[in-house]
Amino acid sequence: VAHYVLAGNVIMCEQMPIYGGYAGGLEETAIVDVATTLNAFVMTQAHYHLDGPIHVRWGITTARESLAVAAHCARAVEANTHLLLANQYYTLAGPCTVMCLLETAAQAITDTASGRELLSGVASAKGVATNYTTAMEARFMAEVARAAAGMELDKINTMLDKLVGMYEKDYKNAPKGKTFVECYDIVKLTPTDEYLQVYQEAAQILRELGLPIGK
Repeated sequence: VAHYVLAGNVIMCEQMPIYGGYAGGLEETAIVDVATTLNAFVMTQAHYHLDGPIHVRWGITTARESLAVAAHCARAVEANTHLLLANQYYTLAGPCTVMCLLETAAQAITDTASGRELLSGVASAKGVATNYTTAMEARFMAEVARAAAGMELDKINTMLDKLVGMYEKDYKNAPKGKTFVECYDIVKLTPTDEYLQVYQEAAQILRELGLPIGK
């Protein structure tokens, strides 16, 4: 840390509390998340903190409980400090699937509504499958965040409850999706027509839920 400070580096401190682990349940994990967020700025003199509450069973940040922990933490810290907060994305489903994009959307909406300044994603397929991540997930994350900015919290909560309910029932059979080379033209670096159709399908689902994406 001393080296980074003396060198004038921008310091990012990452920490990912585990819901259902040693921290306990939702409320306890949220408290741990706030504490470790504040501690990151004290111990490492971080310029911003990268969060990522993980579900102990599924290993993702897009589970209902993980989203709740992240949201409560961010709202609390944002309301009482000027600190920069970020969050990272781990979906259960892989690229070129509607489920992956809906998971991404749920977290982007949550992070935007709770005041986080930076979104870091997306590690599709839990971030553990080689070549199972593309720029399309990040693009969707950004478009959703922009569309959600400024929406009323009661509308956000209603939307999120319905949205998470659409994919959480499929956790045990989440689609792995396709590799980068399967859903991108690797010469032109453009997504395939199939992925563009999946993208539009997910966007339409969000529009029907009340998110003005693409408008």
